[in-house]
Amino acid sequence: MQVIETLAEGLKREIKVIIPAKDMEQRMNERLADVKDKVRINGFRPGKVPTSHVKKMYGKSIMAELVNEIIRDKPSAILSERGEKSATQPEIVMTEDEKEAEKILSAQADLEFTLSYEIIPAIELKSVDGIKVTREVVEVSEDEINEQIEKIAESARTFETKKGKAADGDRVTMDYLGKVDGEAFDGGKDEDAELVIGSNRFIPGFEEQLVGLKAGDEKVITVTFPTEYPAANLAGKEATFDITVKEVASPAKTEINDELATKLGVESVEKLKEIVRGQIESQYGNVTRQKVKRQILDQLDELYKFESPSKLVDAEFENIWRQINTDLAQSGKTFADEDTTEEAAREEYRALAERRVRLGLVLSEIGEKAGIEVTEEEMQRSLFAQLQQFPGQEKQILDFFRNTPGAAASLRAPIFEEKVIDKLLTEVSVTDKAVSKEELLADDAEEGDKPAKKAAPKKKTAAKAEDAAEGEEAAPKKKAAPKKKAAEGDAE
Repeated sequence: MQVIETLAEGLKREIKVIIPAKDMEQRMNERLADVKDKVRINGFRPGKVPTSHVKKMYGKSIMAELVNEIIRDKPSAILSERGEKSATQPEIVMTEDEKEAEKILSAQADLEFTLSYEIIPAIELKSVDGIKVTREVVEVSEDEINEQIEKIAESARTFETKKGKAADGDRVTMDYLGKVDGEAFDGGKDEDAELVIGSNRFIPGFEEQLVGLKAGDEKVITVTFPTEYPAANLAGKEATFDITVKEVASPAKTEINDELATKLGVESVEKLKEIVRGQIESQYGNVTRQKVKRQILDQLDELYKFESPSKLVDAEFENIWRQINTDLAQSGKTFADEDTTEEAAREEYRALAERRVRLGLVLSEIGEKAGIEVTEEEMQRSLFAQLQQFPGQEKQILDFFRNTPGAAASLRAPIFEEKVIDKLLTEVSVTDKAVSKEELLADDAEEGDKPAKKAAPKKKTAAKAEDAAEGEEAAPKKKAAPKKKAAEGDAE
């Protein structure tokens, strides 16, 4: 077998592989000799079939098997012998001419194919002694714990009928009928609907117009559906709602005590506070973690400058670009609305993709040199977390991870990366800093990973893509409530 390097330009490599026809024929004959003793053909006793006859019947199919095995196994063996790692699956090119292929299968022509790939560059690890990070820490106060408990207690809150006018926080029971251009629309009608004023369950402007109404009142209110409303036939439209108030009830005062804890399924108020404190600390801890991680990545970015495999960058850019366009489509905005152009945004996110790939290679090298591994138990926990996110679709998700090449890597990669960050945190200089909740959660989307701030789309678009690319979140997120009625829930 001949292995000839035909291209070595930057990270790009091209290898021509030639296996002489006589070598292929020898391999085929060895395989035929094994088949000869097993094959059963009418007119011949087992093991007595002439080799020439077996070759005539099975020669080409056996040769095809050999070609497939070589194409499958040789590339990785060749790269290993060369001491190279391919950034992606090598591209294999061989003849598509039927006559040439026929000669190869008949052992009358050499088997030739070409490997094209990009190598992962050699990375010389540098000292991280100079990396310094600030870890922001929030002290959770008793008032914040009580405030969170009160929010949780809203699900168990009782209401008492009142004779006066509805105020913010009161529960209004009503019948309503929604109309657009004087015509009722699907999903715009309900009877005995209960709505707590200030809960932001209904579209903006709806709840505020209930303030001041009392049982027995009738009123027509006018609202405008948001332009991004999910129902296209209602998005951006002005609508009226005929309201008949049937009851107004005020919330009973919430007392944080053992009785409330029992209603919420906890044995005591102290245990409830302990649980809530843990949840808040976990939320803040996640934000702190991501900010520390970003500081480490920023400083690693300054330490390591090298060419990244273009195909990996292309793939990362496509992921980010797809998210950007999805966000713009969902918000009904354009690049012009975000004070940029498509060309400038492409350049911006191409740079972000290149950074992401480069840092990924650095973290991979650090983890490999440190002997960091992802255990099967960790993989199973990650898979279980995926299943919890999509109830009812467990089978499809399991099938996807079982049957999709590379899918398991999408579970492994973030676990591996976090373990590398954990290792780095034991080696870099970390200074704790007490901050307020507001300081911790302050939007720092304009800092850190931005490769070119002035070209970035404003508001949340850039931040979402950046966080998605780095696996980071800017703040704890609440789950959006399902939209049950056409009048409901765009405040979220």
